[in-house]
Amino acid sequence: MQTKLAADAIPLTKKRTSWIRTIKKYKVMYALLFPALVYFAVFKYIPMAGIIIAFKNYNLALGLWDSPWVGFRNFTDFMNGVYFWDIMRNTIVISLYKLLFGFSAPIILALLLNEVYTQWFKKIVQTITYLPHFLSWVIVYGMMVALLAPGDGLFNMILKEYGVEPISFLTEPAWGRLLIILSEIWKDIGWGAILYLAALAGIDPSLYEAAKIDGASKWRQLWHVTLPGIRGVMILMLILKLSHILDAGFDQIFMFANSFNQEKIDIIDTWVYREGLERLKIGLATAVGLFKAVIGFVLVLAANKLAKKFDGQIW
Repeated sequence: MQTKLAADAIPLTKKRTSWIRTIKKYKVMYALLFPALVYFAVFKYIPMAGIIIAFKNYNLALGLWDSPWVGFRNFTDFMNGVYFWDIMRNTIVISLYKLLFGFSAPIILALLLNEVYTQWFKKIVQTITYLPHFLSWVIVYGMMVALLAPGDGLFNMILKEYGVEPISFLTEPAWGRLLIILSEIWKDIGWGAILYLAALAGIDPSLYEAAKIDGASKWRQLWHVTLPGIRGVMILMLILKLSHILDAGFDQIFMFANSFNQEKIDIIDTWVYREGLERLKIGLATAVGLFKAVIGFVLVLAANKLAKKFDGQIW
């Protein structure tokens, strides 16, 4: 028995010594990593303890620990509510539109800019397209009002000049989702294209030369050289976007929503804001937030597993 314990202790001692030796060897690297670990521990992991609010009937007067436990009642109340399918449908539809058009638009812009050989023109286009990324949604909505207001908006003034009845773009429900998708693309298309332009710059030029020698047209070069060259970045960006599939954009929707178009663009985040902060149903709002996080996590795992077939997985 003593012999066996001694035999088991030897590998443990070796592992501990190896672990300490590794830390000493890469102490500078670990020192650089330490602030990041502290940041994630303090601001990301410790706040996760607040998840227990999702399982309580949280009362501000009683506090976190004295509020009564309610199990999964907050989740069932949310899923059985009359509003559930409306906000889920709006959230999924808007998210899918953003994923479909918002994901492909920067790729198309990067491919087009990659074919521009006049450098000054290319830089001007890049600057013009990525500057809107730095504008807040408050400013963007203000610009929308200036352009689309039914009374003195620029577009409606042009329509009036041609005898067309003005359109209330910002209040008619039919225009709500379209404006959200278009404004999202306009704001982030240039910023998203930067990553793809960097990936395109890394493609070996000899591949294009070989394709030309083989008689490949521009479309063939695009299909067989360019797109495979940026496939890894495309898969990575798609996985990252899938993780936020239910984040349809609180800031943007909050600015665009009003009592007229709310039925078409009200999403989970804006509903949580009203229930959690305005009506102080903090337990219910936390349960919905946890519900979103779990779905996003499952989608990331599924997308990453699927991406392994194309050598583009994150881990």
